[in-house]
Amino acid sequence: MKFRVERDVLTEAVSWAARSLSPRPPVPVLSGLLLKAEAGTLSLASFDYEISAHLHIPADISEEGTILVSGRLLADICRSLPSAPVDVETDGAKVTLTCRSSRFHLATMPVNDYPELPALPDVSGTVDGEAFAQAVSQVIIASSKDDTLPILTGVKMEIEGDLITLLATDRYRLALREIRWNPSNPDISTGALVKAKTLSEVAKTLGGSGRINIALSQNSELIGFESGGRRTTSLLVDGDYPKIRSLFPENTPIYATVETHALAEAVRRVSLVAERNTPVRLMFTDGQLTLDAGTGEDAQASENLEASLVGDDITVAFNPHYLSEGLNAFDSKYVRFSFTSAPKPAMLTAQDDIDGDNRDDYRYLVMPVRLPNQ
Repeated sequence: MKFRVERDVLTEAVSWAARSLSPRPPVPVLSGLLLKAEAGTLSLASFDYEISAHLHIPADISEEGTILVSGRLLADICRSLPSAPVDVETDGAKVTLTCRSSRFHLATMPVNDYPELPALPDVSGTVDGEAFAQAVSQVIIASSKDDTLPILTGVKMEIEGDLITLLATDRYRLALREIRWNPSNPDISTGALVKAKTLSEVAKTLGGSGRINIALSQNSELIGFESGGRRTTSLLVDGDYPKIRSLFPENTPIYATVETHALAEAVRRVSLVAERNTPVRLMFTDGQLTLDAGTGEDAQASENLEASLVGDDITVAFNPHYLSEGLNAFDSKYVRFSFTSAPKPAMLTAQDDIDGDNRDDYRYLVMPVRLPNQ
């Protein structure tokens, strides 16, 4: 095999494919990237029995062929090369990369031992990449990082007709985001539990490529995403996701509206004095929100903001990290806090005007920290 490709093109492609490599592959060959040069195209693939990645880039092919090389090492080498065309050529059991005066010799692995990549299921529909990426980023903040609860490390995708609903929870907060898409079958009704990490990578790497094809297998074991010549597949998380929709309150007699960016900055400043596991308190009164943190002999901080309140005065406390992540997920000028009572979870939704209606396509529910007098 022998080909030439631009350094930046190769580096970006190798880095993308290497993202899916397992840090602890079950067999050595799964640490490799499969490179196949044919018909003026270089394809790259990675697979770890759970997640696969495949893409192709244009290349000047002198000799067609297929090789398997260490993916992470190849990615590190490509990033270190000078900005110039890269020549890649096999020599027996080794492959040589040449870029100007830089030359690397890498050992190859047996191609025949590499498993066949899973085929992309039939496309179930398409969605706008940027809108999907934003929706994913808003929801995955609530997914669990605890691998001992694998079900909660996933994001539930519920599909009904032209509506996709993304749901995530780590038991302390919930996030729900609705987004429109174009299904192949207008009567589609299905669901999938996808790893949050997989969705995050799809959002980051395919979100800017235009429309994304979403493909779900009929046996509900595999999901695929495809855009801009790139394709990734992932096994779905096995198990029944908790029914969390019912936790979002239907009636909230108390609600307050605050400017989103101002509140996010105030929470960031006030929480500087909050010790680990110490909450930030929010006291809503008519026309004002007071934030404070710290008690007794410890450092203390407080700040006042304008706020619109409907209903009785209310004081609540939140984990500052959960509150900040939720606020930063909103792109609206204002955010509405909706309460049933102080000890119950608070629901955050977007609001464009201080006295306007709220939008409920994105809902973030966060558990409060119980105060001594509650």
